[in-house]
Amino acid sequence: MLHAVIMAGGSGTRFWPVSRKRQPKQLLPITGAKAMLAETVDRLDGLIPPERTWVVTHALQADGVRKICPGLPADNILIEPCARNTAACIGLAAALIQKKDPSATLAVLPADHLIAPARDFRTSLEAGAEIASEEGVLVTFGVPPTYPATGYGYIQRGESVGAFHGLQAFEVRSFKEKPNETKAEEFLADGNYAWNSGIFVWRADSILNAIEMHMPQLRKGLQTIQDAGDSLAEVVEDIYPTLESVPVDIGILERADKVRVLETPYHWSDVGSWKALFDESKKDENNNAGVFPDGGQLLAEKSTGVLAYSGTPQTIAVLGLDDVVVVHTKDAILVARRDASEDVKKIVDSLKENDQQELL
Repeated sequence: MLHAVIMAGGSGTRFWPVSRKRQPKQLLPITGAKAMLAETVDRLDGLIPPERTWVVTHALQADGVRKICPGLPADNILIEPCARNTAACIGLAAALIQKKDPSATLAVLPADHLIAPARDFRTSLEAGAEIASEEGVLVTFGVPPTYPATGYGYIQRGESVGAFHGLQAFEVRSFKEKPNETKAEEFLADGNYAWNSGIFVWRADSILNAIEMHMPQLRKGLQTIQDAGDSLAEVVEDIYPTLESVPVDIGILERADKVRVLETPYHWSDVGSWKALFDESKKDENNNAGVFPDGGQLLAEKSTGVLAYSGTPQTIAVLGLDDVVVVHTKDAILVARRDASEDVKKIVDSLKENDQQELL
């Protein structure tokens, strides 16, 4: 059966000061009225029911996940005692789900992406599951690029493997890390590259066998967890921090033979920064955007290209400034050039160095 694994353990540092350790980006209404995790769960409605929806999250964020997703069974919230990257996160979910459903197929989804329309997204998951029904096949989703993005990894497609639910799928020739501007322009012009969305579909046994082949030490630790009985929580607490911390793309997909890429039919954004949120937001006649999930307003005079955000009702006034981000919280305010907003995590690093835990 098809299960959903939602990865919700990220720290969201590029959305500071709104995103914090206990309530990061995925638990916040960054793009609308609902938390991004809730929107991700809602997107599955009609395809994957709550009893087959699983959320992997950090221990600090577990209470927030439970509050946002009251419809999920308590056992479907899988707790990471520490962050160990996506190969371990996905492996943990695969091992525990396979124990309950040996024939499980997993749709692996980040908790904090913007995708529309949801109907087309569900169709793509059905197509991915059909491709992944073949033993050993690992499916990743590639977004057709619309501009030479330097903030995304890329997937180079190879030969076509056919159409599934009306969507084209291809062999994967290679994965490319985030390119410089020149390379990104080359990828766009080539026509055979897609943005790496970080969305996957595979059988639980296929990904676990791939981990066994390419990351055997990780598989050994996961097997110990999988074999745990009533002491599961204690075993995870003991074993998980010892697992390798490697992205699944690097640890598995770049090494595996039977990787397929399915081209997405929907609008997608990882909403990875305040700049990205500005790009996705509705603008006024002066290209200004105000995002106030609980009410508020932006007053912009002699200003263009402004993004203003507040999670509490607030009036933010901007006078004589262009292309800036203004973010309000109860204990911190961010003012930044919009094109510098990718570097917000440097402020977080500085706060860590100064041990200002109350702002993290």
